[in-house]
Amino acid sequence: MRVVVDAFGGDNAPFEIIKGAYLAHKDFKTEITLSGDKEVIEKIIAENNFCFDDSLLIVDTKDVISMHDDPTSILKAHINSSMGLAFKELIEERADAFVSAGSTGAIVVGGTLLVKRIKGIKRPALGSMLPSPDGKYFLMDMGANSDCRPEMLLQFAIMADAYLKQVEGIENPKIGLLNIGTEETKGDQLHIEAYNLLKNAPINFVGNVESREMPKGVCDAVITDGFSGNIALKLIEGTSMTLLKLIKNIFYKNIKNKLAALMLKKDVYSLKSLMDSSEIGGAPLLGVKKPVIKAHGSSDAKAIKNAIKQAITFTENKVVDLIAENLE
Repeated sequence: MRVVVDAFGGDNAPFEIIKGAYLAHKDFKTEITLSGDKEVIEKIIAENNFCFDDSLLIVDTKDVISMHDDPTSILKAHINSSMGLAFKELIEERADAFVSAGSTGAIVVGGTLLVKRIKGIKRPALGSMLPSPDGKYFLMDMGANSDCRPEMLLQFAIMADAYLKQVEGIENPKIGLLNIGTEETKGDQLHIEAYNLLKNAPINFVGNVESREMPKGVCDAVITDGFSGNIALKLIEGTSMTLLKLIKNIFYKNIKNKLAALMLKKDVYSLKSLMDSSEIGGAPLLGVKKPVIKAHGSSDAKAIKNAIKQAITFTENKVVDLIAENLE
């Protein structure tokens, strides 16, 4: 299997991206294509002894689409950027999956209009696993679609159901709708109509879910529009970081607490690992014809490695095919 990686997408590009791709190649034995400035890529590989084998391919370009560029510029002005050429490798079947930590908007536009949607899909959506005390749950959409219609939320639920069955191995995933209350009549017109569609869908719909219940793992997937989903995601990330900082401050408060910290070191690291987004890797863009994985913009090498792992699992489990079958 070959994964094409946008080597110049993300806050920590290109070094952390290339390092992550190398770690994935070494640990998962996957073939890698890197897109970006060939001279810079080869220099980083040589200076850091990243021993890719002869299967490594580099697609050379000096153009990069930044976070500040209009996302639609991926279609024309930046079609030959590192991201644009990575999409081309995927579309022309020289790669099986795509990974980038670049502009979310550009990835959504490229996935939708270059890779193309699965027949019948209204809008592709971003979904990702998030930690909970008893494991993890899937949040979708996380920011691809700010404005949604009820039938779009229904499709998000069907795609999430397919993903959880094929990738996470959950036989009958519980699907909930993010809302301001659990009652069937709660929410605006969008959520009321979406509820009625979901309760009649061929999925295990468990009803409305309040945001405070999400981290408790009351369901396997939480469905929402991209506007609310992105706010929820960033609130969860910010709360997790703040909580870990508060715990650290308590441990460094005095000698007694420092001694306690030494005894609890293993458990504290376990908690930190549970809340570490780099463990998950990235968010699949569900609803497009080929595997597209959006890694976090601040991804380090570990996160990129795990995003590539996610791309491999997504591809091997034929999630795109199952989504198409479920829609039919």
